[in-house]
Amino acid sequence: MTQLKTLSRKPALYSLREPADKKLSLNNDGQLSLFFLGVGSAFSKRHYQTNLLIVKGQDHLLIDCGTKTPQAFFELGLPIAHVKNYFLTHSHADHVGGLEEVMLVARYGTQTKPNVWITETYQNNLWDMSLRGGSAYNEETSGKNLTFGDMWQVHRPRWLAGYPRETYEFEVGSIRLKAFRTMHIPGNATSWENSFWSTGLVIDDRILFSGDTKYDPALLTDYTERFPIETIFHDCQLTPPGGVHASIDELKNLPADLKAKMVLVHYGDDWEKNTAKVADLGFAAMAQQWMYYDFKVRKIRGKT
Repeated sequence: MTQLKTLSRKPALYSLREPADKKLSLNNDGQLSLFFLGVGSAFSKRHYQTNLLIVKGQDHLLIDCGTKTPQAFFELGLPIAHVKNYFLTHSHADHVGGLEEVMLVARYGTQTKPNVWITETYQNNLWDMSLRGGSAYNEETSGKNLTFGDMWQVHRPRWLAGYPRETYEFEVGSIRLKAFRTMHIPGNATSWENSFWSTGLVIDDRILFSGDTKYDPALLTDYTERFPIETIFHDCQLTPPGGVHASIDELKNLPADLKAKMVLVHYGDDWEKNTAKVADLGFAAMAQQWMYYDFKVRKIRGKT
């Protein structure tokens, strides 16, 4: 792993911290902490894939589990079997490719069921299109194979009315989350409504994690106006516009106040060529792998 050395500017409400003794922990002193198991694009070899661990006090949630994620946990001294709580944003392998290992280790190793927060619609897609082949046929009882519910403890997010796009809410202990639909694939999709299932998150009403998305200014406007967002971790390809990810040359057109809050993530291995450009265009930073982003404890709507 090559650590980023250059940051253009940093929002005042978070600090960066290395894991103690380079060992990852699933708890902290109570502040909201975000830790990227990877910050790279789907095919990154230097920085693994963009998968995010949220830690707050004794609570944790892993956002996505790509092909490199079990390896990252191993290198950080924490078996992935210790992770109890999952949320999946969409079904590309850099986001769900490590789940087969998670399921089989849980069923046949620790004999547990990890928790997953997932809608019924996306559960059916994920199981039928991505996970069934490597998991369902390992057992047969009375002519029936394993199901998603045999591998996972399923929790349903609650649909929220009155939002500008399909949005759900759920809690994992003290961590409060809202999941919103994004516009990612196919390449000719023109809105979240004609896109295949993909989501981003608002975390504790203060952090926006875009997940994988094409350039979608309405998404940022809608949710930064609704919530007091302090920091935005946003999908960004550093190559020219085109494809299924927002490009830096599109994101540069956003208002200055949004860019000043925006930490770019899901980038390619040639990021060194773009550090000056990131700073010159007014973005906060490029996300760093294997660093805790610690956010100050604050009161939000009567809660901490």
